[in-house]
Amino acid sequence: MAATRKLKPTSPGSRHRIAATFEEITASKPYKPLLAPVKRTGGRNADGHRAMRYIGGGHKRRYRLVDFFRNKFDVEATVLTVEYDPNRTARIALIEYVDGEKAYIIAPAGIVVGQKVISSATAAPEVGNTIPLSNIPTGTIVHAIELRPGGGAEMARSAGTYAQLLARDSKYATLKLPSGEMRMVLSRCLATVGSVSNSDHMNTVMGKAGRHRWLGRRPRVRGVVMNPVDHPMGGGEGRSSGGHPRSRKGLLAKGKKTRTPKKQSNRLIISRKKK
Repeated sequence: MAATRKLKPTSPGSRHRIAATFEEITASKPYKPLLAPVKRTGGRNADGHRAMRYIGGGHKRRYRLVDFFRNKFDVEATVLTVEYDPNRTARIALIEYVDGEKAYIIAPAGIVVGQKVISSATAAPEVGNTIPLSNIPTGTIVHAIELRPGGGAEMARSAGTYAQLLARDSKYATLKLPSGEMRMVLSRCLATVGSVSNSDHMNTVMGKAGRHRWLGRRPRVRGVVMNPVDHPMGGGEGRSSGGHPRSRKGLLAKGKKTRTPKKQSNRLIISRKKK
């Protein structure tokens, strides 16, 4: 069954809308002890001045305390539910350890209620298990990867993403990241086997501007239609192109490298992402 569905065109807002089916969701309400408030800024700073454009509104949310560390080692857990999380594109799964403790984790694709998962150096390379890169077979698809041992998952966490473990030596593992970049990561870092759930998120179509407003996104304005005082590409008679593409601060866009040349992690990057 497809993970997306096209709505009947009963209104202009539903004519082109492609929505998720939510067929993998097994619970309608979150687990309350793992909820926290989310404070909205509306893009304003402490003085009340707009510091970030195009932010504001949106439906009220509560944050789900997701465990990105998976540092409860050698304790088996059972998947209780697969849930929707309004704060991220991926689905989350509620797991319960044998000692009764519960936690949210990023739900891998294919995870089901009742499945057993574990975080261990000796665990089998099965979907949902968290293992050090040094103990994962080469060629395995992984997600929720640490950049520093014990620092928590930082890479490949959004819907449908994954990295592939290409090679490994005594100290470093070589990963091919979702962007196409190949980089080395310390073999002691943890990663979770499998790809992230909700891979069809990229195929959804909002259908109307109001749906973006519900997500807290205000209308975005192109620089070329602004006045010269507001943007380097603004002004001109008629529909002028605006010269070289650049940001509001005048930095060249569409091709200019912005990464710091002396960044310490440059030595770990084998090849940059493909253009």
